[in-house]
Amino acid sequence: MSFNAPALAGAGHPDSKTGARRGATLAFAVQGLSVAAVYTTVPAVTEHLRLTPLLTTATMVAVALTAGGGSFLGLAAIRRAGAVATMRGAMLTAAAALVLIGRASGEATVISASILFGLAVGALDVGVNTRAAAIERAYGRSIFGSFYTAWSVGGVVAALVTAGVARLEWPVAAGLSVQAGIVLILAVFMRTHVLPSSSGLSDTFAQPPLGRGLWLRLIPFGLVLFVVYVVDSTVSAWSAVYLRQTLAASLTVAPLAYAAYQAATVVGRAATDRLVQRFGAVVVVHTAALLVAGALAGMAAAPSWTLAVLAAGAVGLGASVLAPLCLAAAARLRPAAAEVVLARLNLFNYVGVITGGAVSGLLGSTGRFRLAYAVPAALVLLLLAAARHFALPPGPARTQYGAPADRAAPPPLG
Repeated sequence: MSFNAPALAGAGHPDSKTGARRGATLAFAVQGLSVAAVYTTVPAVTEHLRLTPLLTTATMVAVALTAGGGSFLGLAAIRRAGAVATMRGAMLTAAAALVLIGRASGEATVISASILFGLAVGALDVGVNTRAAAIERAYGRSIFGSFYTAWSVGGVVAALVTAGVARLEWPVAAGLSVQAGIVLILAVFMRTHVLPSSSGLSDTFAQPPLGRGLWLRLIPFGLVLFVVYVVDSTVSAWSAVYLRQTLAASLTVAPLAYAAYQAATVVGRAATDRLVQRFGAVVVVHTAALLVAGALAGMAAAPSWTLAVLAAGAVGLGASVLAPLCLAAAARLRPAAAEVVLARLNLFNYVGVITGGAVSGLLGSTGRFRLAYAVPAALVLLLLAAARHFALPPGPARTQYGAPADRAAPPPLG
């Protein structure tokens, strides 16, 4: 069956929006699961292959670098085959990469498999966010948070699977093969649903001129994404190693900080859309930034793995709302070319991942993991200045999204 074959629910039918939302939610869950599968098995893979700390850091940075390239490969694929076909192809590639990482026999093979995984996740990232932006516009209200809730649920599932596999003393290859099997099953069962034609959306994207000013308008959102993914990379990629090396946790316990982080993001993202509709995006971003800064400081000072796990959960609760609100707001800058806007914005995402992953890994390799969590705590406070750019513009867009008046209006978009 063609990846772009429409489902029985045709364009304009109410079920097409519901089906499209369900399919995108599934894809977000797969992305969260696959990323967590890699991050939570870093200690096991490192010990199995006897990798040096610097090589482990280099491998994680390579994943982030290639994900940036994968984002633009995904953009090209979306233009050629559509967002849904791109998502499905990336999911299948990610499943294959997970198996290869688990079965790697040495340094060269694990690096090669990690690069393949990075390309797949980058393509999947731009695919799911492009599709989510289109669906949100079709609904006419804030629903981005619900997609990222699914991402977090996938991450929790993967972290618990990793902990369970370690408890059963299975080899890392078996655990990653189980995770890959889940990804494969979900990819096969994902269907294509055509969005209502009245929304002006489809899987075939025009390429209107974007203008030089778009980069300047993306800077506030890019700053937010950069900081969010510095934090996310520090917690996601290295919390298991932090618990293992600094707080003397077992391999069974080490993934629990990631599980707590993602479980808290489920709660935060499930509430995001309601919070925005009630209080406005600016207030939500302010509150989230303060919570993240305090929780990171607590994680840096944690005397035991138990408190570190609780602090990681608090970080997730605050950080969870920032990325979906950022991506949704940026997509509204150029609704007819959301995939191009999001591909550009993803550059800030991956720079943050690389920075957070590399700095945390280097600090950890020298025994200063606590500092790796203290520094981002101060960095997060920069988001307070960027929050005003999340205010919805006056007029039809504010009415459509049902949001209250925000405390600060955005600068002119011209």
